[in-house]
Amino acid sequence: MELRHSWLSNGRRESVAEHTWLTTLMAMAIEPYLPRKLNSERLLKMLIIHDLVEAYATDIPAFETMNSPERKAIKRKNEILAIEKIRDTLDDENGQQFYELWFEFEEKETYEAKVANALDKLEAQIQHNEAPIETWLSIEHKMTFMLGKHTDFDPVLSQLKELIEAEGEKKLMAAGIDPNNLKDERDFL
Repeated sequence: MELRHSWLSNGRRESVAEHTWLTTLMAMAIEPYLPRKLNSERLLKMLIIHDLVEAYATDIPAFETMNSPERKAIKRKNEILAIEKIRDTLDDENGQQFYELWFEFEEKETYEAKVANALDKLEAQIQHNEAPIETWLSIEHKMTFMLGKHTDFDPVLSQLKELIEAEGEKKLMAAGIDPNNLKDERDFL
């Protein structure tokens, strides 16, 4: 079982499978409210396989690559090798479909890919909001307020982001951390 950096409310780390399940559940719940029609089958398939590469490349949290082009390039290379291995292992149309869906998710050009990416990031913050604050790294305090770049293309996802950020802000304040200082720094990360 591949574990993520995110912690759950019971003190256990979240698995990739749990993350995937929650993102797909979020997609089903929010789809009727989205202002644009989307291909829900494509969205769900994309969410199901978006972290499949982590079976070979492992989970690398965003904070480990966000300020390092070198680490980002290594992560990208390893994930491409992993999706190629998955494609070649399946060795049929399904393998090619997994490959194409993964790249679509990564490139974030289609509406479905943008929604999938937003849900991926929002679910991670929901898990942080539920986990004990002691499990958060200081960079994650700042990352609470960096979700807009993933949701600003859609008013419904932006509204959901606002609710999730508000929960994170309450958690930080309860821990004696001033969120106003973090919001000012978010553009410099």
